[in-house]
Amino acid sequence: MKKRVTLTFPKRTVQMPVTYRLAKDFNVAANIIRAQVAPNQIGKLVVELSGDIDELDAAIEWMRSQDIHVSLVSREILIDEDSCVNCGLCTGVCPTEALTLDRQTFKLNFTRSRCIVCEQCIPTCPVQAISTNL
Repeated sequence: MKKRVTLTFPKRTVQMPVTYRLAKDFNVAANIIRAQVAPNQIGKLVVELSGDIDELDAAIEWMRSQDIHVSLVSREILIDEDSCVNCGLCTGVCPTEALTLDRQTFKLNFTRSRCIVCEQCIPTCPVQAISTNL
């Protein structure tokens, strides 16, 4: 099973080896999608966790016991097709190729199932046609 979560670390736990502990103690793989972590500052990670449902739940409970705020990611990327100018800038930053340009029509294609909601496309769009549902 997979769960996409956002982890918010208080300053005192930002240097804790969380992904190592998830793998070692809970047999949970952590694919880091986005990270914003610096010493002595609040840290944020968007992570896709993979493992057995019971192990995932135990890992999430452990993180919460360490004062790490865990929230399930239920956001989706939205594209305003009326505003989009099909410039293709977003395709260059999309790590999963969920955003592509059709080679014949030069229209933007969005494959929602490939999207990991990393949000790298949002600030790249010059006409602000890309947003999230939250």
